[in-house]
Amino acid sequence: MYKISILAFGLLLAGCASAPHREGLSTQFAPQRFSQPLPLDQSSYRIGPADLLKVTVFQVEDLSFDEIRVDASGTLNMPLIGNVQAAGLTPTELSSELEQRLGARYLRNPSVSVTVAEAASQKVTIDGAVAKPGVYEMRGRTTLMQAIAMAEGPTRIADLRKVAVFRNVSEGSMVALFDVQAIRAGDAEDPILSGDDVVVVDTSRLGARMQDILQALPALASFVFYASS
Repeated sequence: MYKISILAFGLLLAGCASAPHREGLSTQFAPQRFSQPLPLDQSSYRIGPADLLKVTVFQVEDLSFDEIRVDASGTLNMPLIGNVQAAGLTPTELSSELEQRLGARYLRNPSVSVTVAEAASQKVTIDGAVAKPGVYEMRGRTTLMQAIAMAEGPTRIADLRKVAVFRNVSEGSMVALFDVQAIRAGDAEDPILSGDDVVVVDTSRLGARMQDILQALPALASFVFYASS
């Protein structure tokens, strides 16, 4: 059984006497619509293979690119300096590496900015009533329906009217509830996931305290904060 990294999943293992219990769990809601993924944290994100980058070398247009992709081996091919290992670095670290290489032979005091335009190697956890629960790699823009398909779809007994998405943000932990049956029928939007989201298909498998929170949600497809105090 894999290890789930999100704090909200201390409330899983529904119906089990050994399930963790968080005293004083509150539901102070701050609804947020769930139509777009969260902006990427450029300061901490580690670049991966197939990520799409924007590279700007100040006042040198020939070395600047609105879109340049990291190859499958994790390297970035740049004019003049050739291949640069990008995978595993933050955008700031890659900027410094490019500045060092360009400054060593070609430019005087170069200023380089790197941002991630599209993260192709983030992960999502799929749990609950799916054929193959686990942690899956997201390749670019990934919707809720696509994520469930990566886990080879729901089981025959899954209640697709209750699919929860858990998300950690800088302000705390959030959760939203979705009706996948309505999404399949075209009656609801198929939301875009963010890296490190956790999807639980059929929330009847969640613990009692989390069930109380989900039942109190003000609307489908709206994220709310939940807190332990």
